[in-house]
Amino acid sequence: YAGVVITLLHQTSMAPGSIHAIGAHGQTVRHRPQAFDVGPPGNLSGGYTLQLMNPALLAELTGIDVVADFRRRDVAAGGQGAPLVPAFHQALFGSTQCNVAVLNIGGISNITLLPADATSSPPGTNSVSGFDCGPGNALMDHWCQAHTGQAFDDAGRWAASGEIHAGLLASLLDEAYFQLPPPKSTGRDLFNTAWLTQKLAPFNTLRAADIQATLTELTARVCCEAVMAAPTTMERLIVCGGGALNTHLMTRLTALSGLAAQSSQGHGLPPLQVEAAAFAWLARRCVRRETGNLPKVTGALGARILGAIYAA
Repeated sequence: YAGVVITLLHQTSMAPGSIHAIGAHGQTVRHRPQAFDVGPPGNLSGGYTLQLMNPALLAELTGIDVVADFRRRDVAAGGQGAPLVPAFHQALFGSTQCNVAVLNIGGISNITLLPADATSSPPGTNSVSGFDCGPGNALMDHWCQAHTGQAFDDAGRWAASGEIHAGLLASLLDEAYFQLPPPKSTGRDLFNTAWLTQKLAPFNTLRAADIQATLTELTARVCCEAVMAAPTTMERLIVCGGGALNTHLMTRLTALSGLAAQSSQGHGLPPLQVEAAAFAWLARRCVRRETGNLPKVTGALGARILGAIYAA
């Protein structure tokens, strides 16, 4: 992280002192925001979320204040701690002319629903909603790595070469998480290799390419069901995250949703920069002592200032 910051400062001819703060999310390794049993019946412990990050060292190496640990304040207030990007999506992609759905397809997929009447309202006081849909690229990337040696299915070409298996798709969709009402969030704690291995057990004669095609369809299906279940009919579909670079996935999103899936590239930011910009935006709000979560989205008791500041 420090190396990236230093390189960026050099490329832009900026000094560390000209930067107010770095927003650094870290890597989520455990996300369990719901209360859970820790012993006798009724003995519940609060949920938690954990991101790997050393913000103190990052501040030391760069000479810039670092804002990190964005999610735990929302969880402490009874929220899911995710998704946190809808307020930023509202600021960047909201329109007064049409209802906009924003799909962020990283390892996990999440959706933000932006009714046209939400754009002129301050964050947290409007009808913006959102939640984690389910798998994004995580299962596709795992399967591709295991069977082709490539980190991801470039443009979805491998998936496009296979055929969707209806039985496997039905089994993948038979997951209780998909039926939960929002607010809800998920992660690799659920949608991981063990989950996939269990689901694939009855289908061990399928071609690897057919499984890739079906995993891609799973992501497209859960994302589009979220779009179509919106309380207000969506009229524009913007996609960011690595999924926006998967041409086959984008084609399936268009076919299933009835909306032309558009990359965020044409709406202000390249798809791989949206989430990073979102946490820079949240860091700015933290520094300014402004709230960053949307209680309607996360389920928190109220709006909270997100993040902890590590001084340079």
